Amino acid sequence: MHYFPPGESMARRVHGERSVGLLYGQRALLIGALEPLTYTGTMLSTKAGDRPFERLVRTAKAQETIFLGTREEADRALARVHNQHRRVAGTLPEAAGAHPAGAPYSAFDPELMLWTLAVIADSGRAMYEAMVGPLAPAEREALWQDYRRFGDLFGMPLAAAPATYPEFAAWFAAQLASPDLQATPHALAFAPLVAFEHPVPRAARPNLAAQNLIIKGTLPPRVRAIFGIPWDARRERSFRALTAAHRRARHLMPHAVRRGRNDHFFDVVATGERLRGGTPTPELGARAS
Repeated sequence: MHYFPPGESMARRVHGERSVGLLYGQRALLIGALEPLTYTGTMLSTKAGDRPFERLVRTAKAQETIFLGTREEADRALARVHNQHRRVAGTLPEAAGAHPAGAPYSAFDPELMLWTLAVIADSGRAMYEAMVGPLAPAEREALWQDYRRFGDLFGMPLAAAPATYPEFAAWFAAQLASPDLQATPHALAFAPLVAFEHPVPRAARPNLAAQNLIIKGTLPPRVRAIFGIPWDARRERSFRALTAAHRRARHLMPHAVRRGRNDHFFDVVATGERLRGGTPTPELGARAS
């Protein structure tokens, strides 16, 4: 049994593509970092800055397990994540974006849970459409309903999430246009490092550069502007050519190459961070009490 059954679930169809599983998380991380309360609360309450790539790998593996694994495997992953989320609670020691010092945060706040789900949902869809092909309106709707179930598995009240994909798309567009969307100085330095500077072997660096171009090309323009990510007509042409080439080549790939879990690739990143003795990261400030 699966929460997202083979042959039925759009989320399984989307996240079963290796190219989606490899890239959507970095995109989601960048956009997610632009909600200062969620970002700062997570950094204050966890060891996210100590070995950020190992944490990224744990998150990626947990999400692939929930989307692609059995219910038993998913339940074990969900229990681990729930225990980790219990530590994400406190108050801001100083202002972060539009949130004043003393503002409370919790991983179980429905609005913050919706934001976290939203960046995952938009990134999964965007990466699939870039690397595989466009989704019809009915497929986008089915995918959003699967994401609502994904959020429910983490304890997000369904009433907190838009009921339909068009409602979600309108809500998310408003969030991206909001003046409250901004990066703290720490996020400006830290989020792009984790998204783009993976500690991979030298032989894998050309692939990393191509992956980074794809991630940047799928980002909303305002997100690129906030992080100062350069983009121009030449980069746009390269992005379009690269994703079009992947879509064409995908049809020639064996099933096991284009679909499945990405544990091997995730482990390469985590091992690279351990071999270099960690990742120097900027100081955030005092921890919340």
